[in-house]
Formats: sequence, C-alpha cells, structure tokens
Amino acid sequence: MSRYTGPKNRIARRFGVNIFATKRNPMLHKPNPPGMHGAKRKKKSDFGLQLEEKQKLRAVYGMIRQKQLIRLYKAAAARPGNTAMQMIQALECRLDVVVYRLRLASTIFMAQQLVAHGHIRVNGKKVDRRSFNVKPGMEISLSKKALEMITVKASLEDSSREVPEYLTLDSKKGSGKLEILPESDQIPLPLQINVPLVCEFLAHTC
Repeated sequence: MSRYTGPKNRIARRFGVNIFATKRNPMLHKPNPPGMHGAKRKKKSDFGLQLEEKQKLRAVYGMIRQKQLIRLYKAAAARPGNTAMQMIQALECRLDVVVYRLRLASTIFMAQQLVAHGHIRVNGKKVDRRSFNVKPGMEISLSKKALEMITVKASLEDSSREVPEYLTLDSKKGSGKLEILPESDQIPLPLQINVPLVCEFLAHTC
C-alpha cells in the first residue's frame, strides 16, 4: 500500500496547525500560509469549502487516499443513521489511527509504518493492513521487537498526549483496547472539520 511521502510542513502551514504532531513545529519557523508572503485567499465557493474540508480530513488521518474516503463514505451512507458520524467513527476505527490514539506511535505516519512492517498485533495475531477495521473489544498490542524501539518507548512515555476515553491503554505492556465507538466530541482532532461538508463533496464525486 502506498504511503504519503510529500511535504508535510507545507500542509501544516496551509491549515495553520501542527496537524501531524511533529516534534519540530513548522508553525514556529514559518507561521504564514505557503505562497508569496502568505497572500490572502479569495472567498471560496461552496465547492471550494467542501474541497478544503475534505483535504483537512485527509491530512488529519495521515493523508488517506480519496479512494479510501469514498469507500468509507459509501459504506456509511448505506447504513441507517447519521452518515457523517458513521464515517468519522469508521476513520477512528482504522488500525493505524487506533495505534496512534493509543500512543503506541508518536505520529500517524509512525503508526502507519508500524502496521505496515508487521509490528502490530490484533487479539494476538499480526495484522499489517492499515485500513483494518478495529471493533470494540479488540486488543491492540506491539510486537516484542517494537517494544524495544526507542521511538516507541518515547511515545508511550509522552504524557502530553492523552489517550481518548473510548480507548484504554496499558503502557507497561504496550497494549490497549477499543472499548466503544467514539462520539464526535470525544475525538481529539487537531483542527475543526466539517464532516457533513466532506460527505457532500464525496457524494458528488461518487
């Protein structure tokens, strides 16, 4: 599966937030948006607003591909209930996202790498698919090799990032569990995202 390797700092500056939680905050060095002198943008159309919200959502979840977003949207729209809520829940239940939220990785990209390299166990079995759907009650743990990694140890010891209340973590064992599906106000997004607008954009894309 392809992994995003493009410019992360430029995306962070565009949205004015250290969106990828990197140690060197790009906003401290260059606080303005990219472009000539951080030029002001013109007022966006409805389509432009939808597109921007979609791009923010992609970034927050590790530059997830649009094909994956469309697939998640279609699945959410096919079920009864609030489509936007079900879509954001599906994103939060991706294995790479759960690994990141549990503080087993310091960034979403580190979480993606741990999963892809086979360092993550789900109920004791190796899973190397980042998009794997974690269900309530499933236990997520690190391999023995990953537990010895300096970067993993540092992430587990980083108390500045709280584990959301819908997850439980045993930092000594390097394992955790998704207890329940999250509510929208429990999800620790680094910036505000209008998910219904994203759904509107994807509905026209499908």
